[in-house]
Amino acid sequence: MTVRLTLMAPAARAGREVRFAVDEPPDEAGLRAARAAAGTLPHPDRAVCGPSARCRETARALGLRPAGETAPADWDMGRWRGRDLAEVGAAEPEAVARWLADPSAAPHGGESLSGFRARVGGWLDSLPPTAGRLVAVVEPAVARAALVHALGLPEQTFWRLDIAPLTATRLTSRAPGRWNLRCGSPLSAPDPGADQSAGPG
Repeated sequence: MTVRLTLMAPAARAGREVRFAVDEPPDEAGLRAARAAAGTLPHPDRAVCGPSARCRETARALGLRPAGETAPADWDMGRWRGRDLAEVGAAEPEAVARWLADPSAAPHGGESLSGFRARVGGWLDSLPPTAGRLVAVVEPAVARAALVHALGLPEQTFWRLDIAPLTATRLTSRAPGRWNLRCGSPLSAPDPGADQSAGPG
C-alpha cells in the first residue's frame, strides 16, 4: 500500500520579521488565502497538524479536521525563541556562525539541527503503511527536516530548502523507510490516484 503524505505549510502574517520559531496565528489575509485554497487539496484519509496556533488555524481554514494525534512541533530554538535573527546575529555572531555550520550545535539551548531532523524523521518513519492519504499542516522547518530525512540528504542541505506559506510538499512511500518526492504538482491540481514516480518507493 502506498502512503501519500502532503506536508502543508501554514498561512503566515504579512510583513512578518525573520524571527526564531515564534508561535503566532495567521492574520486575516493569510486565513482568507487558506480558505481560498481549501478545495485544492486532495481529499485525505486523515489529517494531522502541528501544535502551533498557525498550524491549527490554517488547518481549520483549509477545512481539515485533524485527528487527535499531532504532527511534529517546530524546531526548539531555546532562548532565541521569538527573537529577531539580525538582533541575535549582532549580539552573538560566533554562536550563530557555529549554529549554521555545525548540525550538532545548539548554542541557544534548544535542539540542534541533527536532533530536530531525527525527531521529525522518527515521526515520518512511524507512519504505518496503512496511512493512505495523509495531510499534515506543519511548520516550514518541519517540512524541510522531513525532506532531508526522507531523501537521505546531508543535514546541511536543510539551509538550502525553501518552503513558502500555503504550499504543499508531497512525499510517497511504498516501502518502510523509502520515500519519493513528488515534484511539479501545483496545489490546484488533484493528486493522482496512482503513483507515477519512477523506481521503487
